[in-house]
Amino acid sequence: MAAQQVSPLAGDSAALSVPQDRTLLVVDDDRAFLARLSRAMEARGFEVESAATVDEGLASLRRRPPAFAVVDMRLEDGNGIDVIAALKDVRPDCRAIVLTGYGNIATAVTAVKLGAADYLAKPADADDVYHALLATTTGKAPPPENPMSADRVRWEHIQRVYELCNRNVSETARRLNMHRRTLQRILAKRAPK
Repeated sequence: MAAQQVSPLAGDSAALSVPQDRTLLVVDDDRAFLARLSRAMEARGFEVESAATVDEGLASLRRRPPAFAVVDMRLEDGNGIDVIAALKDVRPDCRAIVLTGYGNIATAVTAVKLGAADYLAKPADADDVYHALLATTTGKAPPPENPMSADRVRWEHIQRVYELCNRNVSETARRLNMHRRTLQRILAKRAPK
């Protein structure tokens, strides 16, 4: 099954470059997906180290900072953003890709601002991950064909503030000047189109 690419950063205008250092860290708590993606990336010439938790990912990148990383946003013991931030501290030139299975673009954008090169929606196909890892962009991305609705922009903003508050509902409601129960209802709903 092919992944839906959320970001245009690894689009058609990108060219692939094959680097010398092919070390790759894959962090995902879905162990079956982690094993499949790790094998697929090894078959494509990467030296793969895998981790299923934030703690394992942090320990791995401290031992051997990779040239590439594929990190899931939501992990059993925390947030993949923590791995991206730590990775950029130890190896600023690392090309990191964020996987998100929750359709939460706001947190993926936060990860990109922290240094991730791109993000893909799960389930991600190994070819999509490979192309996103090796893509180099030339120029600006084209504007979206279907821009988000005002409701979707509001929802994304709420999600972003929620993530920045470490998913603390009370703090998020305070910062958004919103009643806590109203915020809980919004967070429980699906993203508007």
